[in-house]
Amino acid sequence: MRHGDKVNNLGRKVNHRRALLKNLAVALITNKNIVTTTAKAKALRVYVEPMITRVKKNDTHSRREVFSKLQDGEAVKVLFGEVAERIAARPGGYTRIVKLNTRPGDNADMAMIELVDFAYTGEETTTPSQEKAATKKRTRRGGKKKSTEPSANEAGNKKEVRSSTKANTPKIRQRKTGGA
Repeated sequence: MRHGDKVNNLGRKVNHRRALLKNLAVALITNKNIVTTTAKAKALRVYVEPMITRVKKNDTHSRREVFSKLQDGEAVKVLFGEVAERIAARPGGYTRIVKLNTRPGDNADMAMIELVDFAYTGEETTTPSQEKAATKKRTRRGGKKKSTEPSANEAGNKKEVRSSTKANTPKIRQRKTGGA
């Protein structure tokens, strides 16, 4: 009997369930919302919300604990950076589950789970720093720009080099292959 056992096993063994929840959590944190089955969304909420609560402390120990659950450095950076700014004043309830239609293949109940402070409002919002980054493209290469016309000595040297390399390269014969 499973008296008092509140864990939804999702029809999986322990290691498979942990891997599933870890992958769903990473996807939720990086994409801010995902569509999955209702049962998985409810299990994910129980898995993710304590992690998001740890983000408020923002010390080395909480980072290590979150990383031990997620095993993804980029997700941890997003969680402690972008997500931490928005949830600082929120006392709890960081996720929202919105029920959707059933899946056509197997008629499973589908739901969208999203981070509440990143809910889609219907309009794109960009910060001034994102606008600057979009307008100005930077490269890491610097240095002197090449002149458009080479001098007479450079042009003569290049022709000599080209002709000498052509003269020294052996001619390669292509093999004919049988076929249509």
